[in-house]
Amino acid sequence: MTACAIEPAAANEENGENGENGDGGTSRTERAITEDGDTPRTERVITEDGRTPRTACVITVDGSYAARLARDGDSWFPERWTLDGPEPYAVPLPGNQPEEPGTEVQPMGDGRVLIRRFTDGRHAFSLLYPTAPRTGELPLGAVGCPDEGTVLRLLPPAPGGEKAYALAVGPRSSAVWLVAGGAFGPEHVAQVPGRCSGGVWLDRAGRMLALDRETDGRTKAVVVDLERGGEVSPLLQIADGSDDRLLLADPDSGLLLISSDAPSPGRPRLGWGVLGSTLPVRFPECLRVPDCALTPFAIQPGQVLVPESCGVALRVDGPMGSWVGVWRPAARQVQHLPAPGGWLAGAGLWTEDGELLLPYATADTPCGVARWAAAPGSGAPAGEAEGPGTAGATGAGDAGPEGSEGGGGKLAGSPEPDPPEPAVARPVPLQQAPLGNLVTK
Repeated sequence: MTACAIEPAAANEENGENGENGDGGTSRTERAITEDGDTPRTERVITEDGRTPRTACVITVDGSYAARLARDGDSWFPERWTLDGPEPYAVPLPGNQPEEPGTEVQPMGDGRVLIRRFTDGRHAFSLLYPTAPRTGELPLGAVGCPDEGTVLRLLPPAPGGEKAYALAVGPRSSAVWLVAGGAFGPEHVAQVPGRCSGGVWLDRAGRMLALDRETDGRTKAVVVDLERGGEVSPLLQIADGSDDRLLLADPDSGLLLISSDAPSPGRPRLGWGVLGSTLPVRFPECLRVPDCALTPFAIQPGQVLVPESCGVALRVDGPMGSWVGVWRPAARQVQHLPAPGGWLAGAGLWTEDGELLLPYATADTPCGVARWAAAPGSGAPAGEAEGPGTAGATGAGDAGPEGSEGGGGKLAGSPEPDPPEPAVARPVPLQQAPLGNLVTK
């Protein structure tokens, strides 16, 4: 069992993780799929210890705020970006001393920034906010993980922006902690058998959390119900011997981006399905780009009845660097776009109207957002990015519905039975099915 204890609050202390990514795995914007399933041949994707790099910027679910660690010479400090105004602007939030590179920050819905620092075996949490003449800081408490090999990291921003969660991964089990928004500091809310990674929210209420759980040498996505004492139920089960992970989800349409090696054992493929649908998961051939890693990082919201029309933004890492891919399930082609100069790689946001926002920072523009507007009814963006060092979008490609065949299994769900609660899709595991040549071409 993962053993973590609440410790007294600590603030402005050094981080001893040296930038390690918590559980040794990757977060929802870090998991990359290569064409052959091997490590991409680019240093910009894989670090020396075999892990993929963190996203340089974290954005709230509603797109109002973002936060990152900015650099001034050799010093790191938190920075909050306001994105919902006429022009984006940044507010530095330096502490009494520079932060360590491994420090995590996350924006809250009210504009404050949650920070996690590691020191003396404890993970200390505080809320930062701008004030004069120094940065205001509200200590929230700390979580200690005395078990050797237990690591803790922040989960992606929760819907609503009022709460924040962390995942502590131990040798045999993983714990979900509410680290901001609780009544009395950090609260233990769920214990999940097995080593977990990832973290994807499946609903707008911040109740259903999907995690990738490793047990018996295989990784399967499961769902943790945070309002039922951490009740765990399976989500992805394409084949007994496959590794099935959930990379990204849109609660409005139910669109899911999935990684699985079921179609080609040992070689992960990028696929898609719909939560609550009886259609099979599909693995489009266009999502296999030779010598490149594709990492989905944003889905267009608001497409309630048309998940096939949702825009999906992909970070593409190849031998020549990083750029942006745009794809829709209804299209047969990935549109490749030049990334804006200074793009905070892996960060971005779709609007309901189909506009893709990409934050960037350069010497001339320390806080900028490049924008591409998608052409109506097409997977191809149109127009130009707003900001220096960017170029216009590429033209539309061949579009059309994908065939119904795909990597076997189905996604199914039903609403919660309790009448006072809002309807929440209850995922049921994908059933085993022969794959053979059923991969979408």
